[in-house]
Amino acid sequence: MRIYTRSGDDGTTGLLFGGRVPKTHPRCEAYGEADLAVSAMGLARAFSNDRRVKEILLLTQREMFTVESELATDDENYHLFTNTFHAISGENVAHLERLIDELKEEVELPPKFIIPGASPASSALDLARTALRGAERRMVALEEQGMVSNPELLRYVNRLSDLLFILARYEDRELPVEAVTGTRI
Repeated sequence: MRIYTRSGDDGTTGLLFGGRVPKTHPRCEAYGEADLAVSAMGLARAFSNDRRVKEILLLTQREMFTVESELATDDENYHLFTNTFHAISGENVAHLERLIDELKEEVELPPKFIIPGASPASSALDLARTALRGAERRMVALEEQGMVSNPELLRYVNRLSDLLFILARYEDRELPVEAVTGTRI
């Protein structure tokens, strides 16, 4: 199998379960931003030495592939997606909420603004969170145009950005507050 297909040389791309759209289509923008967040999460996983952080990141990276697949499926073919894959559900969102609550019990948030850069892993987590917020904005634009079939997608991405925030703080939980807030280098 070749890596290149040449089918996108005209500036279009294929959607999951059929159809082609320009690479500048809002749907492509949304799943492209989501893919950026998944890659940043991979960077965070590579930098982390914490097994729990690595496990959570791998799980959420896999779930984000589902998010991306849903975004890459045109509404008229969404039934084909749900017949083939498990869509993001309220249970996925609830699981993220449980993880956030568990991690929050083990982390004391500093009383000042957090400046990313205390450690490589937390910096990558903050980068992933920021990229995910970009994906969320693109998804809101899709929803405003009636192009999001699953209302749980926005809830999931919103909650995942909260999880990435607390994971970054969890990653730096043993560092002095001055390192986390950037008041000491």
